[in-house]
Amino acid sequence: MTTPNPTVSFLHKALLKLEGGLNKIFGNELNPFYYLGALGFLFFWILAASGAYLYIFYRTGIEVSYLSVEDLTIEQWYLGGIMRSFHRYAADALVVVMALHMLREFILGRYRGARWFAWVTGVLLIWLIYASGINGYWMSWDKLAQYSTVATMEWFDWLPIFGTPMSQSFVTQEVLNDRFFSLLSFSHATIPLFVLFALWVHILRISYPVVNPKRGLVWGVLLAMLILALVKPALSQGPADMGIEPRNIGIDWFYLFIYPLLDIWSPGQVWALVAGISLLLGVLPWLPTRFKQIPVAEVNLKYCSGCRFCVADCPYEAVVMKPRSDGMHFLEEAVVVPERCVSCGICIGSCPSSTPFRSETGYVSGIEMPSLPISGLRVAMTENLAKLEGDARVMVFGCDNAADVGKLRGKGVAVMSLPCTAMLPPSFIEYALNEHRVDGVFITGCRENDCYHRMGGLWTEQRLAAKREPRLRDRAERERIKLFWASSDDIGELVLELESFRSSLRSQRPE
Repeated sequence: MTTPNPTVSFLHKALLKLEGGLNKIFGNELNPFYYLGALGFLFFWILAASGAYLYIFYRTGIEVSYLSVEDLTIEQWYLGGIMRSFHRYAADALVVVMALHMLREFILGRYRGARWFAWVTGVLLIWLIYASGINGYWMSWDKLAQYSTVATMEWFDWLPIFGTPMSQSFVTQEVLNDRFFSLLSFSHATIPLFVLFALWVHILRISYPVVNPKRGLVWGVLLAMLILALVKPALSQGPADMGIEPRNIGIDWFYLFIYPLLDIWSPGQVWALVAGISLLLGVLPWLPTRFKQIPVAEVNLKYCSGCRFCVADCPYEAVVMKPRSDGMHFLEEAVVVPERCVSCGICIGSCPSSTPFRSETGYVSGIEMPSLPISGLRVAMTENLAKLEGDARVMVFGCDNAADVGKLRGKGVAVMSLPCTAMLPPSFIEYALNEHRVDGVFITGCRENDCYHRMGGLWTEQRLAAKREPRLRDRAERERIKLFWASSDDIGELVLELESFRSSLRSQRPE
């Protein structure tokens, strides 16, 4: 199951324009919007490393917690202070990339069907990350820590689950004891372990997850954080005093944005808001929409040799190998896991039996998309090729989630759009070029490094370069094949590239 072309909405258009602008600045290889998830992992590891250093010098106790943090910040500014700033800004940056990542997946429609698992586990991650971040603010035990701690306890006291109000433990300096700080220290070291486990679960159903951003992005992030740490270091806001109500404190709006509401709303209203937003995000994949269910891939054992190509290429671990069940001499057979399949068709493009060079009518491949069987793909392609007229005749293969190749159709241009460009077996390119059925083949799809189905663009490039099975054979003339990645916002560039390709084909024709 998968979404068709994402709805061409204002948000989608705005996202494509923004990312197109970032591509011009950073290039496709270093566009941060293509690595939001990986940047989240990077900021988590920065938090872990800087937190481990700060933990060495941190002391637990009502009298010493604030002083130990101050000593790190002031006396050891050259390292401890920088580490504290790194810890603070990495935490804020983690919230930013987490929010952008979720918003981007929502805009692109990549949260329904089989993708619900990653979405829901991502929602659970929000709670864990906020719990860890807010807990971290308390450890410095300054005025901001005092304000947020008391407000949190009063907020939780509204729930009918505590016998004695927790906020009473923070009435005076004498009532508060050192055990509270020991608990804070333990919690701040433990919750990140749950975050790490949740991150692993979050990518559990994804093959080849990108958890490390490009090296250039890593160095850029570290340099920016170092400059920020030196220009605007993270500082405390004065020691907490339970006898004085904190005033004129600075709020970290990334983590503590909910607290000003507690000053003007009742605890119940704030709980209703938080619970409502969490519930809405959690059930979003199942809310009514125009989402179209596309039948998942199916295996035809008669033509499955157990080669494992489909398993290697599936971006969502939706194809697994199991012992042979039909008595044939092969050891294994491919099995589709329906609840994980997004119907991208990449497995069809990887199957050796997905070839148009077969004589029988209505033949099937080892693995098929019921909505677009391989025999139907050959029929549609040959019918399109038969209608071509004039010189520089080109067969265009596109992607449903990228630029609309239908706009390229003309007397000398035939077009076919697939759920993913990587659904196209390399043998179809060779078939189109064979015996000059067509002068050239033009292949397009999602922007480079931004495949809607994650790995489609990369697998296509590697197959055409004969670096991945099934490979495009050497007898296919590479100069008659053009690959150009383009989103729906790049249609103008796509038209120009196609015309340039056709001009080059004309120049190759014998006089």
